[in-house]
Amino acid sequence: MNSTLTRLAERRERLVAQSAEQRTALAESAAPWRAPLALADRGVEALRAIKRHPVWVLGGVLMLAALRPRRAGRWTRFAWIGWQIGRKLLGR
Repeated sequence: MNSTLTRLAERRERLVAQSAEQRTALAESAAPWRAPLALADRGVEALRAIKRHPVWVLGGVLMLAALRPRRAGRWTRFAWIGWQIGRKLLGR
């Protein structure tokens, strides 16, 4: 009985070591995917925000349609610059 417990303990140690090696290998192989997956997560979150607040999107589209195309381009550029500045100020 004692030899059986010893063999089981040794096997368990080998399996724990093997799983640690596999975790390390998996983390190394997944590292290049972190940035693209983070970008995909941001895109999914943006879609969820649009789904939660469709009236804001509709209002933006209607506002752009009500403005002349030249003005809409100016406002779009202004909004883009404001958004970029806001991101930098908030540290995102």
